Amino acid sequence: MTPLSPVGRLAATVDRLSREVRAAQAEAEGRALVELAKGILVARLGCGPAQAARQLAELAEQSRVTPLEFAVDVINQAARDRVSEVTDAFLAATTAVRSADAGDGADAGEAGAGSAAVRLRAAESGALAADDTQAVADALLEQALRPLGAAAVAIWAAGYDGSLTLAGSAGFSAAEATRWHYVPPDVTTVARCGLTERAGQWFTSLGETGLPSVGRHQYPDGGRVAVPAGTGGRIHGVLEIVWPVPLAPQPPQVVRQVEALAELCAHTLESYVPPHGAAQEPRIMPDAVELMDLADGLYDPALVLVPHLDAAGHLADFRIQHVNKGFLDPAGRPRAVVGGALLLEAYPMAAGDSELFQNVERVYATGEPFRARRINLTALVDQVPLSAVADISISRHGNAVLLIWRIEDETARLASLLQHAQRLGRIGGFEENLLTGEITWNGQLFDLYGRPQTSTPVPLEELTSHAHPDDAVTIGRFLRTLLHHRRPASAAFRLQRPDGVTRHVRVVAEPVLDTDDRLLVVRGAYQDISAQHWTEVALAATRDQLAHTEQQAIERARLTLQLQHAIMPPAQAPLRVPDLQVAVRYRPAETEQLVGGDWYDAVRLPNGLVLLCVGDVSGHGIEAATSMVVLRNALRGLAVTGAGPGQLLSWLNIVAHHLTGGVTATAVCGLYDPARRTLRWARAGHLPPVLVRGAQAGPLPLVKGMLLGAVAEASYEEDEVQLAAEDTLLMYTDGLIERRDRSVEESLAQLLSTVRPAPDSLDQHLDRLLTYSRSDTDDDTCLVGIRVG
Repeated sequence: MTPLSPVGRLAATVDRLSREVRAAQAEAEGRALVELAKGILVARLGCGPAQAARQLAELAEQSRVTPLEFAVDVINQAARDRVSEVTDAFLAATTAVRSADAGDGADAGEAGAGSAAVRLRAAESGALAADDTQAVADALLEQALRPLGAAAVAIWAAGYDGSLTLAGSAGFSAAEATRWHYVPPDVTTVARCGLTERAGQWFTSLGETGLPSVGRHQYPDGGRVAVPAGTGGRIHGVLEIVWPVPLAPQPPQVVRQVEALAELCAHTLESYVPPHGAAQEPRIMPDAVELMDLADGLYDPALVLVPHLDAAGHLADFRIQHVNKGFLDPAGRPRAVVGGALLLEAYPMAAGDSELFQNVERVYATGEPFRARRINLTALVDQVPLSAVADISISRHGNAVLLIWRIEDETARLASLLQHAQRLGRIGGFEENLLTGEITWNGQLFDLYGRPQTSTPVPLEELTSHAHPDDAVTIGRFLRTLLHHRRPASAAFRLQRPDGVTRHVRVVAEPVLDTDDRLLVVRGAYQDISAQHWTEVALAATRDQLAHTEQQAIERARLTLQLQHAIMPPAQAPLRVPDLQVAVRYRPAETEQLVGGDWYDAVRLPNGLVLLCVGDVSGHGIEAATSMVVLRNALRGLAVTGAGPGQLLSWLNIVAHHLTGGVTATAVCGLYDPARRTLRWARAGHLPPVLVRGAQAGPLPLVKGMLLGAVAEASYEEDEVQLAAEDTLLMYTDGLIERRDRSVEESLAQLLSTVRPAPDSLDQHLDRLLTYSRSDTDDDTCLVGIRVG
């Protein structure tokens, strides 16, 4: 279609005429605002219309704004309504801009505030001039919402049953508006969510909510805002605004502008009446209509309930048809949220222990009224149960049910709460009139004294005769402070009851003086603190026992550490073997209570071989240390026989199994031949030695061998490795590498990266390994190293 074609010319003509119509409408609305401002000036200045028009034009020129913007400013100053508040918010924001930026920036900000005020007043003018709610929706969209980026608007009227009727819409297709003309009460939509929050619901994207709403297919990912439209504390409906794209967080000025538009819609919805046959709302039964009038005349909260049937025609629930003006929700929710909902939706706990729902169902079925006192009403709000105690009255009127409840009086509730607190705290109160001698006790105090409630209360002056003789001084000091010095006082004593029971009691009292500073009344309370007293006694004994046990544990750890250091000192005299350097290191646990059974040995045997070994006995404490001594000394003695490392570990297994109380341990045993430069070695469940040769480091190939002491007899494989000059061999216990957050393989890989390259000195090599060890188990560490010369 080209612009010169007949269809193109027709489209251009239609577009031009549409622009002219919109301009004419805007000019007409602007003229209405200007005329209104003129009327305000006539009333204020006492001049004629022509002089008011000239004054308006001159003031607008002096303010450097258009006559329309100045007219809106005059209206705002005169009205001081919600629209004025929004305009003031825009001006406050632009003041900050003017402070931060100079020149044109401030002018632009003021122009933005003026245009916002014009848009709001123009939208208000258009809404007031509109014939119906549909025209109001058109005016809101064109005058106020399109400049904010909105694409559509829907005005919903809320019914008494929680239903929603589409009173007016703009920006949606006709078919879409027809399809959404009525929403039943039990359907959760975006607009329905807007009824639950006074500040409204702001959704970044409709697609993320999963909620149905009008125009979902037209604007699937656009932003949505649903704000309740209410006046005078009553919500008449919801204003729903649609953006074509996801909605970014809006500044406070825009939020207030939307709230002002919702209030404007509320005035329109106050007189809204659905067109005949347009809304398919459920018919309200005559019985319910009569009950609604009756309920509104009650001072107590009342609900009018009608039966709600399932698909099979059976009673499933009751719909809250009406909520009276005196309604008070236990959870503090407004009437609009509860009205129209199902009873079990609004109060799901009604089907619980209170049996409220069952009683409503019984009254509806039999017609017999039901009344009960002190029923627990529980409302579930955001999964939090909020409860209140109330008197309940349920009665049936025709096919509807009237449910009335009276929340328990706050004073009575606090008095009941005080009684329960006194009972749980075992507190008894008293008041003694010193002029008349009248004494008042509550029931708890009679129980505390072990006396019947028909007996005579005990005066304060006779308190000593009812207490333990050793507490007479304490009670005398209490009475002198209270009666003579006239100051509040307290005391703890042992009360001897008539039944022979002694209770530990604390009394607290205060004097009451008249205007002449004379003592009139003493009032106070007794509290049974027997349980607290015996608890304190038990805690003191427990603290003494714990201190004794702790001292024993410290002494035991000290003796264990002394034994370990005596048998295996942290440093050993150097072993002198030709062409061989031998060094050992022992690092005890950082915590003395974790003294363990790690051990090492490096000794030259009579046959010229060098015995090298490290081991780790399971457990900690003196048992592990003594078992370590047994195994270390046994291996030294067995090595003199000239047996190989596999045989030595086999014999050591017998010792661990039979002669140490059944302990288990791991070990590596090696025999180094200086003449041949060979190492024969075997292992019992221990990590293999590490060989460092030049720039390479790696563990020796594994040989089979289970840990010591696990079975009565075990055999151990041997292996032989040929060493060369400058080779370094390391044997160690797991305290060198073990970490809680890593596997053994990862820890061993870290060790291999640390041991190479080897420093010039073997002692420096071992010291560096201990320094850069990443172990975090606070365990003992033994380290044996040899370097071939």
